[in-house]
Amino acid sequence: MAIDKGAAIQEIDEKYLKSDIPDFEVGDTVKMKIKVQEADKMRMHPFEGTVIRKTGRGVKATFTVRKISFGEGVERIFPIHSPVIDTLKIVSKGVVKRAKLYYLRDRVGKAARVKRRQMQ
Repeated sequence: MAIDKGAAIQEIDEKYLKSDIPDFEVGDTVKMKIKVQEADKMRMHPFEGTVIRKTGRGVKATFTVRKISFGEGVERIFPIHSPVIDTLKIVSKGVVKRAKLYYLRDRVGKAARVKRRQMQ
């Protein structure tokens, strides 16, 4: 009797998938609260930026968020189903024609913005 490894792995992965994640795409501006451990207490740290990359699927899916903080570009990579992410909200939808927005790394100021799509 053969055991289907793919089905077994998928069954284990389903336990860790989050169901409250909004459907966001590359180019969208997202606002999230991240759990940060400081000494003996946990605090919520806000992080808002543009999604420049999404990759993978299932538990391995990740996305990269870029923001400008005090004139420096900051990028963070988050697993989509990570327990570190407390809340995730879409601030605005972006109009983009590419799957990866790495060109934003070379731009400064207004040139680094993504055109917004009207939300209903």
